Amino acid sequence: MTTKKKRSSTTQNDKWVVIAPDSVADTSKTDSNDPAFVRLRNPATGEASLYLFSSGDSELYEVKAFDEDYHSWFVGQTVQRDGRLLYITPMDPMYLVLPYLIKVGKEGKFQPVQQVVLDEDFPACTRLLSCSRTQASLHHVAEEKEVGSQRFHRYNQEKTMQWLQKKVDKTVKALKMRNISVGGGVKSTTYIRMKQESDVQEEDYLRYAHGLISEYISEDLSKELLNVLGLPEISSPKELEPPSKKRKLSDKPVEAGEDYTKFNSADFIRKPPKKMTAAQKSLAKVDKTGMKTMSSFFSPKVKTENN
Repeated sequence: MTTKKKRSSTTQNDKWVVIAPDSVADTSKTDSNDPAFVRLRNPATGEASLYLFSSGDSELYEVKAFDEDYHSWFVGQTVQRDGRLLYITPMDPMYLVLPYLIKVGKEGKFQPVQQVVLDEDFPACTRLLSCSRTQASLHHVAEEKEVGSQRFHRYNQEKTMQWLQKKVDKTVKALKMRNISVGGGVKSTTYIRMKQESDVQEEDYLRYAHGLISEYISEDLSKELLNVLGLPEISSPKELEPPSKKRKLSDKPVEAGEDYTKFNSADFIRKPPKKMTAAQKSLAKVDKTGMKTMSSFFSPKVKTENN
């Protein structure tokens, strides 16, 4: 008598393939809390996205994913149905702090930053103030006043534009240094340049860098930054988007579900099923009455007993 084997608990989807820098797991510099995944408000969309704080909340990392249909991973002796490749990269926490400064800045008052970065929906946002880069960069986007031992800040639009422009300039330098293909001459699916290198204009680099920075700021700031850079608006933005936005593999922040510490993939939005082709639709309309299924040709024949 045969019995069915019980499925072990290891077959559950509790493992993911992640690429992360060594600094994420470095706990030697502090005795504080371990690295942790948290839900924070995405500065570009305003929706929940998944981020990671390093040990002691000293650094912030964004969590993104490469995703393609019908992929899975072999991990040990199990198959993990979530075939995404998650990757974790360092991120400037000021991008996430900036929306709070802008919102409170409309009041025109100097306030302690601890009273500015507050969010009932995302209480973990206060941990952004523990990041070393946050305190060091506040003066780039806000005016400061010091009364006694306490500092007060007020959002400044002009400073913010200068700060974002420097971000664009640094990105342009990095693109040129690494010889990254940019502009309308790039064939997005293969990163092959269709134009000669001499045809690439400075505007191509600026637009490409602007597109990358715009993934971390609001649409209003993105438009204002476009004006500061002296770039006219284009009639067909999709044609000049960075290849990272147009490639088949998704490259976007991971949407955080309720059980964000376990990357609950059931809560993530999946692509809708693909539409049937014309041939598939025609086949579906065929009258299959009397037809045998494919499996019937491979099923064992029933032996007839001789009387």
